[in-house]
Amino acid sequence: MTDSVPADQSVGSELAGPGDPADWLSLPDVAERLDLSISKVHQMIRDRELIAVRRDGVRRIPADLVANKTVLKHLPGVLNLLADAGYDDEAALRWLYQHDDTLSGGTGAVTLGGDHAREVKRRAQALGF
Repeated sequence: MTDSVPADQSVGSELAGPGDPADWLSLPDVAERLDLSISKVHQMIRDRELIAVRRDGVRRIPADLVANKTVLKHLPGVLNLLADAGYDDEAALRWLYQHDDTLSGGTGAVTLGGDHAREVKRRAQALGF
């Protein structure tokens, strides 16, 4: 988990940096959305089932990675593959939100929620070689 983010970087689509999602959830919001305790959300982050980064001093999770009261199916696998390839949380987030015209959703994060999620997983796996 990362700790350093410039203080002037704001949460929200209007000031999101390159490679950042448009919408964020705080950890209590994620707990409520998933109907879990906050300690379980912390455990999911430690187990790389979710990714959280600091924005404005608060740990946040990209909103589109938590859909319909569940975490995207292939997200934990992709996060583990990226960690195995040496990516920290900030680098993994940038990789997931880097624009790619060859992906059906335009980014890995968006594509994970669709029919081509395995392509994102395959690309993450290739990073380890």
